[in-house]
Amino acid sequence: MDVIRFQDVCPNVFVGIPDMPSGVWGRHLEFKKGETYLVEAGSGKGKSTFCSYLLGYRRDYQGNIFFDDSDVRRLTVAGWTAVRRRHVSCLFQELRLFPELTAWENIEVKNRLTQWKSREEVGKWFVRMGIGDKMDAKVGMMSFGQQQRVAMIRALAQPFDFLLADEPISHLDDAHAASMGVIMMEEVQRQGAGVIVTSIGKHFDMRYSEVVHL
Repeated sequence: MDVIRFQDVCPNVFVGIPDMPSGVWGRHLEFKKGETYLVEAGSGKGKSTFCSYLLGYRRDYQGNIFFDDSDVRRLTVAGWTAVRRRHVSCLFQELRLFPELTAWENIEVKNRLTQWKSREEVGKWFVRMGIGDKMDAKVGMMSFGQQQRVAMIRALAQPFDFLLADEPISHLDDAHAASMGVIMMEEVQRQGAGVIVTSIGKHFDMRYSEVVHL
């Protein structure tokens, strides 16, 4: 997958609102592989909705979303499974980790599908992110900031053309946020992928190819 295109996409709830000031809704917009984007949004502007559309969890919109030249409305269940396994990886704002499993087990659940990273490779990320002693600890016993780093490692430990990071550093101090940003971009560049960061406030301090306001 080389490009994600939004063509006049607008959530049904926003349809009919005149002159809606958005750089995404009702616009023609492209996200290209290899580029880095920041989507900034105020509260209630549809940031979570935007992420759900990219992952196929919601379809309550007008307009069209294309992965390359394929309209995503035509994707089958198997097609969406392939997208989430091989093409678009996501760090969710709510993390979606299993609290009763260890950090490694949370990553392994998905990694078993792709065999993309070894435990040794993943362990190096844990050390660099300052949670080297948490790999075999249950996620439910960790702070939210520690869980956020586990969720980022899980997102990186798979093949992807685009990485979608929704509020990736909201509970991290500047030092840990910077470390996570470096590790993220190393893997992104290694895979030649694109990045879409969404935020209503704090975000990675990096050079973005384009900043759009939702």
